[in-house]
Amino acid sequence: MALSTPAEGHRPLVVLAVTQGLWGERIAENIQRHAPPHWKVHTWSAPRAIPPVVDDPEEYINGPIPGADLLVALGDTPGLAQLIPDIARLCGCASVLAPVDRSEALPQGLVEQLRGWLEAIGVRSVFPRPLCTLGEETINRWPIVERYDDPLVREFARWFGQPKLALTVEDKVVTRVDVVRDSACGCARFVAEGLTGVRAEEAVESAGMLHHHFPCLASMNIDADYRDTLMHVSGNCLKEEVAQAVAAHVPTQYLRPAGHVDET
Repeated sequence: MALSTPAEGHRPLVVLAVTQGLWGERIAENIQRHAPPHWKVHTWSAPRAIPPVVDDPEEYINGPIPGADLLVALGDTPGLAQLIPDIARLCGCASVLAPVDRSEALPQGLVEQLRGWLEAIGVRSVFPRPLCTLGEETINRWPIVERYDDPLVREFARWFGQPKLALTVEDKVVTRVDVVRDSACGCARFVAEGLTGVRAEEAVESAGMLHHHFPCLASMNIDADYRDTLMHVSGNCLKEEVAQAVAAHVPTQYLRPAGHVDET
């Protein structure tokens, strides 16, 4: 398995990943470990316990906040989400990437409030639901696909977001998987390692099982817009990528109506 290398001329990027628990910590660790060499990635751990309504943000923002171009907000509670504008102001970022992997941590009403608060201080914002739907031009999946125009988020999405894999298949067996774009949490890399040696016709099912065993930490609650869980949305992103990668090596299946007789 190999990761793509940065093209010349890509701008340096300073990322601040703000975490509050296991979900965010795993993402921040994967970004730090596999970020391209022209990035700097800082982390800041927020308090685990923040009330649903924050009256005094300074009470929960302890210690210095590293400077950054892009703030990646990885909180587990609505209380942390309410601190995003203050953290953005303190780190001096131009853009905020705040994924929604658990709607209870960042409900849609709060997303809309954050858009307004951040816009008021001149900070752009992007809210993919879930994070592994982040592409270089769009976020989310049908029926709620949105376009965005943010060069800093786009640079992040060159490396982390919606999984992008390149599979090598020989004699109908996957012999190599290159990770062109990893999931921010590292799931795509994990799945890529597990697909080597799998028969092409079994690769999609195997990808789904590996995604489940990683395990994905997106919510298992039903999202009203998708009418599905965010965990399933995440898994479908990965399985569809694998399906496209092996399509040329898997015979097309046709359904034959009952009682049909071939003409001779």
